[in-house]
Amino acid sequence: MNTNVEERRFALLQAVKDSEYVKEVYGGYLNVYMEALGEEGQTWDLFRVYEGEFPDFTELHKYDGFIITGSAHDAFSNDLWVLKLSFLIQTLDAMHKKVLGICFGHQVLCRALGGRVGRAFTGWDVGIRKVSIVNKNLGTCRYLEQKEEEEEEMAASLSIIEIHQDEVYEIPDGAQVIASSDKTRVEMFAIGDHILGIQGHPEYTKDILLDLIQRLLNNDLIQKEFAEKVKCGLELAEPDRKSWGNICKSFLNGI
Repeated sequence: MNTNVEERRFALLQAVKDSEYVKEVYGGYLNVYMEALGEEGQTWDLFRVYEGEFPDFTELHKYDGFIITGSAHDAFSNDLWVLKLSFLIQTLDAMHKKVLGICFGHQVLCRALGGRVGRAFTGWDVGIRKVSIVNKNLGTCRYLEQKEEEEEEMAASLSIIEIHQDEVYEIPDGAQVIASSDKTRVEMFAIGDHILGIQGHPEYTKDILLDLIQRLLNNDLIQKEFAEKVKCGLELAEPDRKSWGNICKSFLNGI
């Protein structure tokens, strides 16, 4: 294994409390993200930003990259921790540090850097969705170009697990849309070679999604008919977890 990769250090900025299911089955979201996006020998530090736990600003230089997780909170809210996270993102952008945002992380990246986010006009998106790659010629996406060379032809679309009711309305100045879907216009965006946002969940497994669907149903956030339709759809499709994992790993490791 490449020594440079082994020595890398990352910070997981966790924006949601561990669910009982994830704690019991996986030991927490940190393990979920490390299993899906990490490499052997790397160091991952956990910061529960939703509880006001942030990395020391004097130690940001020690990290090779930062990953912002999904969340049940709104990326457009003015909660103190969301505002502090936005300021941290602006600082990391100025430092040209690698920042990967997933779902809420994708949205708060956009908000912090000058874009607009809000409730999705088409309502909840839950399930496995085909995402079309519309731009793979960006500095951030060298891995997509390499994939095309290695596999002769880059897939026009990749399936990913989605569970969100918010979306990106407008990307920041200087950003580029990389992927879209028939449900969400900005499924993936990038700024330079250091900012990458993904609306879907490359780290989720079907069982995690099923638990989340049940929790949404129990809290009357979605209707039973909708939940049953989504569950049926999960029996017929599989997310491209390996491809998404490779995309994220390649971005974080600068490959």
